Amino acid sequence: MAKYEGGCACGAVRFSTDAEPMMAGHCQCRHCQKLSGAGHSSFAAFPEATVSMSGKVKYWDYRADSGNTASRGHCPTCGSMVAGKTTGMSGVVALNITSLDDPSKIVPQMVFFHGKANGWDHLDASLPRFPGMPPM
Repeated sequence: MAKYEGGCACGAVRFSTDAEPMMAGHCQCRHCQKLSGAGHSSFAAFPEATVSMSGKVKYWDYRADSGNTASRGHCPTCGSMVAGKTTGMSGVVALNITSLDDPSKIVPQMVFFHGKANGWDHLDASLPRFPGMPPM
């Protein structure tokens, strides 16, 4: 059994990794708000080579607030967003923390694109906040 496992809502897409996340955080950019249907999305970034993915994942691209090209991976059956990539972080895949079988295993450590936050989206006030992407 892998350290972290998860997948989409219908089970058609599954992923696993034994790697520790490089970072984990909440993103409050407008794209993440719209994609999640909430005030933010929560991601954990892993080296892409350490993540095993099964099932069909459909990616679509857009210009992110950072200026990079972002790709979001969804299950084509149920529409769940499970993964993301960006040209700004080559070789890295961001997994949606809520798509983990046990989302409590990864605790976000920062908030990025806080400059786009809605006043009603209250996150842990002790977390470091960045108006855009944090320095990497």
